[in-house]
Amino acid sequence: MKLTVYLAGEIHSSWREEIKDLVKARALPIEFVGPMENHDLSDRIGEEILGTQPNPILRDDAASSINNLRTQVLMNKSDLVIALFGKEYKQWNTAMDASAAVSLGKPLILVRPKELHHPLKELSRKANVTVESVEQVIEVLSYIFSEK
Repeated sequence: MKLTVYLAGEIHSSWREEIKDLVKARALPIEFVGPMENHDLSDRIGEEILGTQPNPILRDDAASSINNLRTQVLMNKSDLVIALFGKEYKQWNTAMDASAAVSLGKPLILVRPKELHHPLKELSRKANVTVESVEQVIEVLSYIFSEK
């Protein structure tokens, strides 16, 4: 059995690479997908495809439509969603993706530090599992494949 896992969360730190490296080290049969990690491309994709937009709001709308399509397609093909909330960056997209996973009935692992317990309490209760670290994510993923 091989799982496809959608990695939802901020795109500015290396948390995805950390998860991928730890999964590879344990030889877990997991394929990863997620949002566009090239922030500049994500912001300009609407104009690259649809042409120059008349103002910044319409530029954002055009890019958002294409980014939302990407997210919907990849999340729908995923077996599991991991949503990471960190301390440093605004987390609106993470909240949107985690909520979408819940709405789609996708199993959800929510990663959040203790400091974010209160603001994420409702979402955490909707997740299948809530953990505080990437290492705990790897333990949960490993357990899925455990036979003993």
